[in-house]
Amino acid sequence: MISQLEKEITFRFLKARKKDGFLNIISIFSFIGISLGVAVLIIVMSVMNGFRTELINKIIGFNPHLIIKPYENKIELEKLNYQDLKLISKNLLFSNSGEAIIIKKDLTKGIILRGYSKNDFSKLDFVKDQKFLGSRNSLSKNYISIGKELSFSLDVQIGDDITIMSPSGIESIIGNLPKQKTFTIMSLFESGLIDFDNNIAFVNLSTLEEFFDYKEKDRNLEIYLKKPTNIENQKIIIQKIFNNEFIYSWSDMNRSLFSALKVERNVMFIILTLIIVVAAFNIISGLTILVKNKTREIAILKSIGVLNKSIVKVFFLIGVFIGTSATLFGIILGIIFSMYVENIRIFLSDFFNISLFPEEIYFLSSMPSEINTTSIFIISFFSILITIIVSIFPALKAAKLDPIKSLKYE
Repeated sequence: MISQLEKEITFRFLKARKKDGFLNIISIFSFIGISLGVAVLIIVMSVMNGFRTELINKIIGFNPHLIIKPYENKIELEKLNYQDLKLISKNLLFSNSGEAIIIKKDLTKGIILRGYSKNDFSKLDFVKDQKFLGSRNSLSKNYISIGKELSFSLDVQIGDDITIMSPSGIESIIGNLPKQKTFTIMSLFESGLIDFDNNIAFVNLSTLEEFFDYKEKDRNLEIYLKKPTNIENQKIIIQKIFNNEFIYSWSDMNRSLFSALKVERNVMFIILTLIIVVAAFNIISGLTILVKNKTREIAILKSIGVLNKSIVKVFFLIGVFIGTSATLFGIILGIIFSMYVENIRIFLSDFFNISLFPEEIYFLSSMPSEINTTSIFIISFFSILITIIVSIFPALKAAKLDPIKSLKYE
């Protein structure tokens, strides 16, 4: 417990005096350093969380959330009526895919073709988006839907024809020749990720199977979930239903990407925490100087019977007060900045006439930010813990002062 006397002495020592000018500067810089460290940590974590969330939303808005791939036997249609599956799923679509090559004049490009029936294609989220151009219900034989980026690369538009070559071949008098087919572009989509827009195209499922010599039993079942972010738990439910098929999710397909993002976020947390550590060491300097300046006062307190543990508490509380108040100020500053980070980006871009967070590099039109209360709690905890640790040494040093020697030279 902290006594009233200890509180009075703590607040008295915290008050600035003219002769403590250098000490005040150290205390101010300690406060500013910790505040900025906490604020920057919150801002960086918020932007990285926002970037991860935006990336996930774009991936799950374009790709199936779960894919059921048969090994040998065709997927049993009876399983689609299971109650557990209906409770968590939004759409169940059959599809197939294969790699092919686009041939156009002097340009050749590898591409992934994904096949859907005409009705199923119109159920996809990116097809419903207002950025989608062309017909949403015309994915019939010999028609193709490509990304806007790919249309720029090929210099084509809706209504133009493109030739695609399949790895499967046909026998002729001169040997085995790869299949070629001409498709008419019926629509252009925009997923928000350049890799998807430039490397994936959609054709009719029956046309794709004919083009790649696939059989109907090879079709995959795509499951679109009501809550795709909670993927691991729902994958377990699906595995119990389709126990003889291979199952993978959007998370499995992008595991390396999200692992890299997680590592980067953790490294950034460690590096930016060093700002707080460096600023907190100023508290040691400040408290050490304060002990020197208050040698006479400490000696008088001891001579009138104030215990060593009370002296330790006083200087410990001074360090903790500076660290805690700086942390709280940093939290407020970080949250405000995170909330208005996009407005600040626009202002800085216009004021300095530079492009911050360019869309062609980051694939996002605005700087994302997501304030996470858990991250703020962890940052606050470590900040206060660091200030508590660095406040212990000067407090113990103050308690070890000999009151007789201290008063002798006053």
